[in-house]
Amino acid sequence: MTDWNDAFDNVGHVPNALGYFETWKGRAKAFRDCGSKQYLSMAYGSADRQKLDIFWPDIKPKGLVMFIHGGYWIRLDRSYFSHLAAGPLANGWAVAVPSYTLAPDARISGMTREIAQAVAFAASKVDGPIRIAGHSAGGHLATRMICKDSPIDIDVQNRITKTVSISGLHDLRSLLKTDLNETLHLTPSEATTESPCLSTPIENANVTCWVGSIERPEFIRQSHLLLDLWAKHGTDIDIYIDDTKHHFDVVDGLEQPDSQLVRSLLD
Repeated sequence: MTDWNDAFDNVGHVPNALGYFETWKGRAKAFRDCGSKQYLSMAYGSADRQKLDIFWPDIKPKGLVMFIHGGYWIRLDRSYFSHLAAGPLANGWAVAVPSYTLAPDARISGMTREIAQAVAFAASKVDGPIRIAGHSAGGHLATRMICKDSPIDIDVQNRITKTVSISGLHDLRSLLKTDLNETLHLTPSEATTESPCLSTPIENANVTCWVGSIERPEFIRQSHLLLDLWAKHGTDIDIYIDDTKHHFDVVDGLEQPDSQLVRSLLD
C-alpha cells in the first residue's frame, strides 16, 4: 500500500531542505537590489496576496514570461523567487512573478482563477508571446492555464506559446489521501476538475514536463502521466529528466541565460 504522505514528502528526502527557502529569499532580495528595471507589488486583484512583480529587460521585451511558485499551495510567495527571472530577462523577455492566496484561505480552484487574473494583468502590460513556467504546485497552475476549461481569457490563452511544468503536480486525486488535505480541503470533485491530466489541453499547447532525476518517484510519475495523457490529444509535449537534480535545485537553471531549462522555455 502506498504511503501517500511519504510520496509527497520532499522536505523529508532532501538534506537541509528547509534551508533552500532562506537561500532563495536571500538570492531573490539580492536580485531585486541589483537595480534592474522592475515594477514591484502591482495589484492584479483586490486581495492581499493578489500582487505581482514585473522585471523589465533593457530592450523592448520579446514577450512575457510568467513564473508561478510552488509550496504545495500552502506556503511561500513571490519574494522568494525574483532571482529566477534572471535567465529569461537576460534573453530580452519581461518576467512576471505573482503571489496568490494560499490554503486554507483559498481553494485550489480559486488559485487557478487568481493565476488566470495574474496572467491577464501581466499580459496587458507586455506585448507579444507568453511563456509560462511553474514549479511544483506552480507547475499545476501553469498547466491549468492551457486547459480548455481554464478561466483565463481566450485571447490571452492564445498568446501562450510554451509552458514548462517543473516538477509539476498534474493529478491531484492522490492528495486526498495525504495530511496536506487537512489544509487544502480538496474534495474528490475538485481534485478531478483541477487535475490537468484529466482535462483537455488547448489545440496549440506546447509543453515540457521538467523533473529532476532524484525527485520523489511520485513527481516523476506525474510528469510521465501528463505526457502520456496529453499526447493522446495530439499535444506537442515532451519530458526532460534533469540528471542529479532534486525537488529544490531543479529550478536553478532559470537563473542562467544559456541553461537548457531557459532554452526549453524560450526557444
